[in-house]
Amino acid sequence: MSKRPRILVTQRIHEEVQQRLVSHGDLDMNPGPDPWPPSEVARRAAQSDALMGFMTDQIDSALLHAAPHLKIVACALKGYDNYDIPACTQAGVWVSIVPDLLTEPTAELAIGLAISLARHVRQGDAYVRSGVFNGWRTHFYGMGLHGSIAAVVGLGQVGRGVVNRLSGFGCSRVLGVDPDAKHIGVEMVSLDAAVKSADFLFVAAPLTVASHYLVGQKQLDQAKAGQFIINVGRGSVVDEAAVTQALKKGQIGGYAADVFECEDWQLADRPQRISPELLALPNTVFTPHIGSAVQSVRLAIEHSAADNIIAVLQGRVPPNAINLPQKIDSLAAVADC
Repeated sequence: MSKRPRILVTQRIHEEVQQRLVSHGDLDMNPGPDPWPPSEVARRAAQSDALMGFMTDQIDSALLHAAPHLKIVACALKGYDNYDIPACTQAGVWVSIVPDLLTEPTAELAIGLAISLARHVRQGDAYVRSGVFNGWRTHFYGMGLHGSIAAVVGLGQVGRGVVNRLSGFGCSRVLGVDPDAKHIGVEMVSLDAAVKSADFLFVAAPLTVASHYLVGQKQLDQAKAGQFIINVGRGSVVDEAAVTQALKKGQIGGYAADVFECEDWQLADRPQRISPELLALPNTVFTPHIGSAVQSVRLAIEHSAADNIIAVLQGRVPPNAINLPQKIDSLAAVADC
């Protein structure tokens, strides 16, 4: 009798998805909400045939070398900057992602963060809860999206999702910053022009070598006074230290983020935590990377990642593969690519 495949899942997943995977192999799943340290993931991956990975994981050549049976890394995510794709390709390991399920909820959250930041929702909530609220008073005046100039940096799926939602708010102009994309109804401009003009600057760019600190001190120094910056792309696309200083000087009006530099595991010099100085500033709104944290969406993401694992264990090409491994056992699989 042949040995059943071993499937490693580094975060707890829905029981419905667990049952699907169990029918195709033995499941080794993280039972709790806290991620395993890299050494534990590597130890468990050593005997695994498939791995379902998440935002907290980093797959590199060292892990791949220690996992000779691994056939696929199925990312339950869209942004795969923590995963070394060339190393996986060289090791003969498929890599798949979930290309579009995260788009809509992340774009929705971006708009929610913008409104919360510009309309002082955080401060207003605290005021009501303090017990001193006694009816309407003339304070907490903010800014609305209607009539404003909004700019979106990065017109991938999430960026386009933000643009589509902005169309319903009556912005006077919607600017786009992306050298590789265009979008109907968007005025394409340079990053410098967007920073100088926008009341709301939405950052939806992925993290690459070129986009690291794309919004840094230079851009913040020339930002339109009172500008609100909303980051739902990757933490290190924005220089958090520079943002902190711009907020303290009053150069920008506020900063909201669902992503942070400390999450960008592939950067050796990443900070280990969010700066307490930034966290203490009142004109900020932060959420704990919940862009895709909609129950139905998370279930669909897990099912999609499971689809890719099951395909490989059955000798098929994973439907959402982003690479073509150099060592493929089945010639039929090559023909299907």
